[in-house]
Amino acid sequence: MANTNRVAIIGAGSSGIAACKVLKQHGVPFNCFEAGDRVGGNWVYGNSNGLSSAYQSLHINTSRPKMQYSDFPMPAHYPDFPHHAQIAEYFDQYAEHFGIKPHIRFRTKVNSAEPVAGGGWELTTDDGRRELYRALIVANGHHWSRRWPDPQFPGEFTGQIMHAHDYRTPDDFAGKNVLVVGFGNSAVDIAVELSRVARSSMLSVRRGFHVIPKFILGRPLDQSIVPTWFPFKVQRAILKFVLRLQQGDVTQYGLPRPDHELLHAHPTVSADLLTRLSHGDIKVKPNIQRLSGNEIIFADDSRELVETIVYCTGYKVDFPFFRPDLISAPNNDLPLFCRVFHPQFSDLFFIGLLQPLGAIMPLAELQSEWVADYLIGDYALPAVAEMQQAINKDRDAMRKRYGNAPRHTMQVDFAPYVSLVRKERSRGSVRARKLRREPQPEIAAVAKGQAGS
Repeated sequence: MANTNRVAIIGAGSSGIAACKVLKQHGVPFNCFEAGDRVGGNWVYGNSNGLSSAYQSLHINTSRPKMQYSDFPMPAHYPDFPHHAQIAEYFDQYAEHFGIKPHIRFRTKVNSAEPVAGGGWELTTDDGRRELYRALIVANGHHWSRRWPDPQFPGEFTGQIMHAHDYRTPDDFAGKNVLVVGFGNSAVDIAVELSRVARSSMLSVRRGFHVIPKFILGRPLDQSIVPTWFPFKVQRAILKFVLRLQQGDVTQYGLPRPDHELLHAHPTVSADLLTRLSHGDIKVKPNIQRLSGNEIIFADDSRELVETIVYCTGYKVDFPFFRPDLISAPNNDLPLFCRVFHPQFSDLFFIGLLQPLGAIMPLAELQSEWVADYLIGDYALPAVAEMQQAINKDRDAMRKRYGNAPRHTMQVDFAPYVSLVRKERSRGSVRARKLRREPQPEIAAVAKGQAGS
């Protein structure tokens, strides 16, 4: 079955449904493939696709107005930081409102995606179909493929080992000694929750990070207390001063001092961590030195008896439908032009494959509009060499600011990224108009032959 006039979208999570809505509004035919039985991806607790990492108590860390799509506000009765069930309901209502569900093939997994000579992609699905598409949009998310410590800690552990991806409730940890490894948002949420039921809740922290509460001076953390037109360094200095007044130095709570400036790495967002630390309900430990039966030896040579280790060590960027020699992201690094366009394939696009200091959803919507411009001919890409130069410049800037850790290979600043995309869309629009005015080589050749005759 040929769908050479259609675009394929892989994934119906928050980024995939944004792409569906935008293509539908622009009159671009498409099919969306979703392995689960509903939209919402990672935000569907217990998703039938088996890929959701949502735990029962999960709430968003970006405030409601900053997470919602531009043309579909979240319900006014939602709290500032809604529960995952409310977010999943919002995504379902969004899909219903814009009529995109009939375009989604639920319970359909894409087994392989192969480029076709001359352009387009051939998709093979688990129901045995092979179909051709003019272009491919990848929106399969990046918080589902577990990343474990690499290299592994030496020694052997005889207790239970699990990844944060598999954590759901604290019920099974009551009365146990539990070690949570990591210092990201999930690690802190889980450590705080376990500290209410476990005999001992420990948090192993390899390096220091800044901790930001969900409310700063009475306002949600992403509803800036500082005018956004202030220079970044000024914004950072004011925020740093306010945080110091509001909660003090993190070292007074037993946490290691951050080894970087505020906002030079993704901060840890928590309204409860510092309180639980000050109450002695969570014990901070350094990095693991080695495992020894049911005992953990830490970098400071201290030892703790542990029954369960929960590794909150992040996720890999994974594309199981691509051949690794075709497209992969070693160290979570996939070079893309402005985090969307693949420089080697002019008909392949990635939506939501970025990590902003803010919500992904509005950016996924913006990226989808940009791709739609390209698909209908209102935007033209720059030359491949120019794209590669921009990619290299962006990677160098991010590595200088964040280092080369897998956690930060896709990092963007929300407002500057929006500005970057808008400016590039404008430049690409000029290029597209210029291309339409210029005769194509084959047309010019025909015209020249007719004039000669």
